[in-house]
Amino acid sequence: MTKEITIEKLASIPTIMFVKPNKDKDEFGFYWNKTKRQEFYTLKPETLEYKQITDGHLPKAIRAGYVWLNDKKHITYTKDKDGDEQHNLYLFNLETKESVQLTDTPKAQEIPITVSPEGNNLLFLSTRHGQLNHFILNIDTKEVKQLTAHEKPTWGDAVWSKDDWIYYNYNDSYSIKNSDVWAIRSDGSDIKKLFSVSNQSNDEVFSVNKDGTLLAVSSDSIGIDQAGVFNTKTLETKWFGKGKYEERAVQFSQDGKKLLVSRNLEAEVKTIIYDIETGIAKEIDAEGYTSNIGFCLKDKYLLYTRTSPKTPMIFVRYDLEKDIEEIIIPPQTEFTEEDFYDVEYVKYPTFDGLEIAACLGKPKLEPGKKYPALVNVHGGPTSQYYRNFNIFTQVFAHNGFVILQPNIRGSTGYGKEFMELNLKDWGGGDAKDIIWGKKYLESLDYVDPERIGVFGGSYGGFSTFIQLTKYADAGWKAGSAWIGISHLKKMFDKSLPHFKYLLIQHLGTYDENKELWEDRSALNHIENISAPIQIIHGVHDPRCPIEESRQFRDKLVEMDWKEGKEGDKTYEYLEFEDEGHGAFSDIPMRIRTTKLFIDFFQRRL
Repeated sequence: MTKEITIEKLASIPTIMFVKPNKDKDEFGFYWNKTKRQEFYTLKPETLEYKQITDGHLPKAIRAGYVWLNDKKHITYTKDKDGDEQHNLYLFNLETKESVQLTDTPKAQEIPITVSPEGNNLLFLSTRHGQLNHFILNIDTKEVKQLTAHEKPTWGDAVWSKDDWIYYNYNDSYSIKNSDVWAIRSDGSDIKKLFSVSNQSNDEVFSVNKDGTLLAVSSDSIGIDQAGVFNTKTLETKWFGKGKYEERAVQFSQDGKKLLVSRNLEAEVKTIIYDIETGIAKEIDAEGYTSNIGFCLKDKYLLYTRTSPKTPMIFVRYDLEKDIEEIIIPPQTEFTEEDFYDVEYVKYPTFDGLEIAACLGKPKLEPGKKYPALVNVHGGPTSQYYRNFNIFTQVFAHNGFVILQPNIRGSTGYGKEFMELNLKDWGGGDAKDIIWGKKYLESLDYVDPERIGVFGGSYGGFSTFIQLTKYADAGWKAGSAWIGISHLKKMFDKSLPHFKYLLIQHLGTYDENKELWEDRSALNHIENISAPIQIIHGVHDPRCPIEESRQFRDKLVEMDWKEGKEGDKTYEYLEFEDEGHGAFSDIPMRIRTTKLFIDFFQRRL
């Protein structure tokens, strides 16, 4: 019997997020959208039994994780309103299913990070007093005290050691080339910059060993990320990998003798385990993209999730002695690998002689037939496409499209120099990389060069706006800007403090770089637009505010463009009242957005 492969079925394939152990690592938690929305599950790694815990408690779109409490009976999690990311913190009892609100800050983002060694205090990030900083919440009394008061945001991981030091990542400059590891006592005393290879390197902490003497760190001081172990007593660092591959530290083994590392090479992510004493590496043989990695069962096993181009996400226990994968949760779909399309990893030349790596998906090709094609630009811009299972690749290929996903300059995974190439150049060299991606598609004998479009979300939406306006002469047939940016300064004025910081990092201040900010704002080039455009945005988006799409639409109306599904000088505009910045982890919202993309490009290409 022939399987019916529909958008709904492809876009409904679930994913697992935030795999985390409790204090003793005898039970793991994870978020999973098997029920069409995100719920919290627990897994016992010894028996491989798992069960659903929450039932509608979590927000539809997950933008922040959770933290286990030391009693192993509670987690703290976040909840916002319709994707606005103004999270409050909640305490959830895994046994009684009771949920208790811990904070009430409707105008602030709050994100749980970790708990104190004794377990009664929660470290969390918040914008309640302006810039994103660390706070400590007494879980019993709900008393909150501010821990850090930095002018610039405190991002990412932080760890709380047994000897009451909190180690966290912070950059006291606006240079994107730099970040450092800082240390502070839980009472706010003795704050200091602890680990900094140089003021031109991004140095980060990810884990602390049991006695607090070693930190698992990474640095890009040699031009690519390198993992190491920093001794908090001697202030010495031991590096691993000899700088051959781009690697980032993940965590220590339970016995403190091993360091778990993630290796990013040619758009695949592998798991590496280094013996801390000898530096000898053990590579876990797993295809594609591995994530959510952690030790369990006294370091004899790993847990991780994995995907490859034709394999949706699986949850795995890996026996380190036998080198055998045991699948806990297989792909949650009726389809098999034979039903999916592979991804070809390609490299194409761009305008200045650089090579741009990309993932290329295509339908089953018929001899002599020409297919419509798309360049799909990722967000970030400091992000990348991997050789993993990609919903867009599968949906578009199954609907007869060729899809190119380029890792344009500014992407991660290809070294520090490449990542920094679009500093003060958003919509410049990277935009030309996109155009040369279009040229690459035109060179393929199975692509119709007259039917090539562009689309993307967030920074990809910014890029789409720019392509259809500033670079309209590239000859795009159509474009879809999803949760995009059309005017940088107007976005800056409405942004939260930590997002303003990010813009200054990448573009410099507006006062000193006004010409750049205005030149790279699509709204200032909108008179050039000729291709039909689809604009999609969530009303509650705090990252790329809804006004970024509304002002572009309003300008089109002023230029006598009409809202319609066909014809010249027409646009298609959609706002969602129940969404923020994408909501792609919620299955019904994912289906809704994906259907809109397919419908638009089927008609317009």
